[in-house]
Amino acid sequence: LLPQPPKVLGLQLLTVMEEDRWKKRWVESKHQMDYGKFQLTAGKFYGDKEKDEGLQTSEDAKFYALSTRFKPFSNENETLVVQFSVKHEQGIDCGGGYVKLFPATLNQEDMHSESEYYIIFGPDICGFGNNKVQVILHYQGKYHENKKTIKCKVNTHLYTLIIRPNATYEVKIDNQKVVAGGLEEDWDFLPPRKIKDPYARKPRKWDERLQIEDPEDKKPEDWEDFEYIPDPEAKKPDDWNEAMDGEWEGPLIPNPKYKGQWKPRVIDNPNYQGEWIHPEIDNPKYKPDPTICRYYNISVLGLDLWQVKSGSIFDNFLLTNDEEFAEEVGNKTWGIRKDLEKQWRELYEEIEKRKQEEEARKKKEKEEEEKDDIWGTEEERNEEDPAEEPGNDRQMQEDDADRAFPGRNEEVLVDQKDEL
Repeated sequence: LLPQPPKVLGLQLLTVMEEDRWKKRWVESKHQMDYGKFQLTAGKFYGDKEKDEGLQTSEDAKFYALSTRFKPFSNENETLVVQFSVKHEQGIDCGGGYVKLFPATLNQEDMHSESEYYIIFGPDICGFGNNKVQVILHYQGKYHENKKTIKCKVNTHLYTLIIRPNATYEVKIDNQKVVAGGLEEDWDFLPPRKIKDPYARKPRKWDERLQIEDPEDKKPEDWEDFEYIPDPEAKKPDDWNEAMDGEWEGPLIPNPKYKGQWKPRVIDNPNYQGEWIHPEIDNPKYKPDPTICRYYNISVLGLDLWQVKSGSIFDNFLLTNDEEFAEEVGNKTWGIRKDLEKQWRELYEEIEKRKQEEEARKKKEKEEEEKDDIWGTEEERNEEDPAEEPGNDRQMQEDDADRAFPGRNEEVLVDQKDEL
């Protein structure tokens, strides 16, 4: 049995256990006619087939727009906890896995990507290495992204967003804190509290040099810093005519005493004052707003997504004001079945790997057999009619090869398409 919280905000725990019930509670948008369809399933691997049923995207390269309504509530002076689990059993490479919270004014049958919302929260995957947890919050008509990068995970995970009335927040994955902080600091809702003093200037004599050349260090008198010198053994030719040939200059040779360019030694700067820090002042444009992220008519939870490769399963939706209750629900739903699901996933992936290897082996054997048949047929034909012209013989080989590989070109094109 699930624990009961002291107070629920709108939606306590939204489970989707029965086919008829979820279709009555969830509304498909009709904003466009080609939205992808959701289906109720536990997927290919699970901990409990009945209890792990969730809403799964079922069509590739589709937008999805599905939502459910509940009694409007406000998080004014209350903690807001948004929690759900998502399983990407398809090995998602590009697509959303997040939820949206909407105001009561939303027309569910017309919900689309431009519909006004309060919160986006959850994993968003777009290509290799660009996977993050989106936390986008609505404030004064604009949408603000979290300035911190929160890496998301694939497979099945539990995602939790906590917004507290003291303007702090926390994001958890699998009931483990991954990031926390202040709403003002991690979102650009308001102008900064402090700004650089526009009238402050660094003093001209401010010394930021950590080390300097020793002013008392002198180059030794015998220091040779000329890499090349005139050859002392060279003699001006007897027939050299300075009037005609100009002033004679002997050839240069490497200086055997060359020690390189001399530099004074470096010492700590006795006058070092440290890096100059621009003084700050209170920002006259900053005004605190205690109503940041207070939403007064939260009433719809939606799945407004785009997925290139379908198969994500959403489950265990929860909106509450109790952080401990949310953690306990997560442990008693996703938590007690995650290890068993992981074992099933690994077994399923191993079976699929062996199946693919077996199919590849059979395909290779078939290709080798067909190749042998072609060459065998060709040898017979050569024995029967050795006097045929080479040109005609080659054409016949190509014709035989085409007959032995019906649809050969088409198969290659299909394979290339599958790889892409």
